[in-house]
Amino acid sequence: MGNRVARDDYEWVYTDQPHADRRTEILAKYPQIKSLMGPDPRLKWIVCLMVAVQFLAFYLVKDLDWKWVLFWTYAFGSCVNHSMTLAIHEISHNAAFGNSRARWNRWFAVFANLPVGLPYSASFKRYHLDHHRYLGGDGVDVDIPTDFEGWFFCTRARKLVWIALQPLFYAARPLCINPKPVSRLELANAAVQLAFDVLLYRLWGVKPVVYMMAGSMLGMGLHPISGHFIAEHYMFLKGHETYSYYGSLNLLTFNVGYHNEHHDFPSIPGRRLPQVKQIAAEYYADLPCYTSWVRVLYDFIVDDELSPYSRVKRKLKGDLKLE
Repeated sequence: MGNRVARDDYEWVYTDQPHADRRTEILAKYPQIKSLMGPDPRLKWIVCLMVAVQFLAFYLVKDLDWKWVLFWTYAFGSCVNHSMTLAIHEISHNAAFGNSRARWNRWFAVFANLPVGLPYSASFKRYHLDHHRYLGGDGVDVDIPTDFEGWFFCTRARKLVWIALQPLFYAARPLCINPKPVSRLELANAAVQLAFDVLLYRLWGVKPVVYMMAGSMLGMGLHPISGHFIAEHYMFLKGHETYSYYGSLNLLTFNVGYHNEHHDFPSIPGRRLPQVKQIAAEYYADLPCYTSWVRVLYDFIVDDELSPYSRVKRKLKGDLKLE
């Protein structure tokens, strides 16, 4: 577990991201794909059901022994909370109410954020849209690990720790790479979430709060579903910076595994991304993909060629005026 990884820098490229060109080609050949764009009418009801399920779980765990609280936190709560973060990802693309009701999407994301425990939906939208516009952009795309992460987490044991602590790095990375002024919606998101957390504690005690917070941390750390963090953009094969996953966990994650398709068409909700792959099959058939996120995590840890530095990075052209 002490072997050091071979990389000591990112994979710097001097080309634009491939998704815009592929989108143009696909739409020219298959204009019917435009009909897949727009909101998913089922999404808001699924999210409401997930929130209700977690509220019921908060009530049920309040009287359990601690060993069972921790068991259900990892076995159930972590799955639901990670799934909820990917619902918020869908909402950040206005998939709940459409572009014409952008404000409704923002506030609905604050509602979806409640069972996660920590306020992040408003900040996530601001930074995630940059990730799509400037994929791999130096100093802009906060999905890319910092130099410290690449330098320090350079052995198998340290990569294991890094994966377990992913939520902390995702939270801190924007402050290090591309800090932005705090928006009113972010303040509102924080106030609503804090009020909810305090209310939950005063109603049912500390166990539901631990179930909620620990579920979010564990679900986005060393957990099978968190394999998507590594699978999406870490360069397992030279020259490829985005990868799709076509396994069964897409059922829990709003098809986030269809990641090439998502970056090609971010305005198409996850439920319809399999149709994109079916219609434009020849564009995706030869792209490398995965069938197991667990295998992705294992390979990332044990392969001494892979590390947080295994990301494509590019210098952006001109002066960017980001919010």
